[in-house]
Amino acid sequence: MTDPVKHTRQYRSTKRAASAAQTRARIRAAAAKLFAEQGYAATKMKEVAALAGVGERTLYDAFPTKAALFGHTLGVATVGDEEPVPVSDRPEIQAVRKQPDPRAAITDTVAYVTELLERAGDLIMVSVEAAGADPDMRAAADAGAQATHKVYLALTTALQQQGTLRPGLDAATAADIFYALGSPHMHQLLRRHRRWPAKNYRAWLERVLISELLG
Repeated sequence: MTDPVKHTRQYRSTKRAASAAQTRARIRAAAAKLFAEQGYAATKMKEVAALAGVGERTLYDAFPTKAALFGHTLGVATVGDEEPVPVSDRPEIQAVRKQPDPRAAITDTVAYVTELLERAGDLIMVSVEAAGADPDMRAAADAGAQATHKVYLALTTALQQQGTLRPGLDAATAADIFYALGSPHMHQLLRRHRRWPAKNYRAWLERVLISELLG
């Protein structure tokens, strides 16, 4: 026989977890909007709470500092969920390293990167722009840059081992090229400032990287 008390407790626990997840999602949406529109320094925690429709006590219980709120918001935007798995360990990125077709490897990486930048590019730029005045933002920007270059270097190392990189191009230089062309700065310029459609931006990035890396 089932234990009705245990079943009730499990139900309540599941319901509380779902409610907490919904609250975090509302907070993230509010924070992302305000950080992107106002910048890091100008955004106030009370503004986030008001836009999210939660009390300031609730907000501070979940995120004790603005830096913690920004880090969580950026982290989830970057990977697309709350799972503590970095981009370099995501199945899509790991599969690229085993892709025998070099063009497909670049195309698949560009697809992942462009989707990531659509979600998180504006927030990444917030951290970059605030880095000069805030040590927390400097740390976030530096960590993100290092993690990004690591992903590109893993790809270009695999291409070098396959012997498919353009003659005279080494893995480190190839990663630097990908790092520059696929940067949030370039995404900001073309998608936000010049208002390229997302499909045009992605097609351009694929084309230029295949040309630059494979020849």
